[in-house]
Amino acid sequence: MNTSFLYLFLNLLFKKIKVLFMHVIKVIAENKNEYKVELDKSTLKGKLNNELFSWNVIKIKDHLFHAIKDDKSYNLELLKLNSDEKTVFVKVNGVKFKMQLQNKYDELLHILGMDNLLITKVAELKAPMPGLVLSLLAKEGETVQKGDTLLILEAMKMENAIKSPTDGVIKNISVNTGEAVEKNQLILNFQ
Repeated sequence: MNTSFLYLFLNLLFKKIKVLFMHVIKVIAENKNEYKVELDKSTLKGKLNNELFSWNVIKIKDHLFHAIKDDKSYNLELLKLNSDEKTVFVKVNGVKFKMQLQNKYDELLHILGMDNLLITKVAELKAPMPGLVLSLLAKEGETVQKGDTLLILEAMKMENAIKSPTDGVIKNISVNTGEAVEKNQLILNFQ
């Protein structure tokens, strides 16, 4: 994959999220390729895997941008920004990317092997309310992402989509379709 289009978006992204004071970005493409980006706040220039870059970007709409570099055109879209988790989801010329933002403290913890200390691992999912399990959309052993719908729970004649609170693999499911559950009853475990 030609990674040159990443340069453009990263410059744009930095302008959009500079309030987060991040200077290192870990980029994961749809094909699972990873890239490390370092940004200089004073010049809005940076390095992608140690290769220098700089760009000019034109804003079209609130989350849509366009740019040209080296006679190539790039369409850029900011899909989602989660400042609490320091993640950004973007699309560059139709290719989706997840960007994990890091500040100098996150980077230092990673170098020291202590970055997992900041991660709260969710081990189980419990019923948020009493109700009836209408359908199970996930299976044991399945890999899920945070926000994926795992099951539909009917409560007070309303259907509620119960979503995954974390990225992970489902270890076991403790309920069946058609089963009544109580509030805080274990629904499933994550590995």
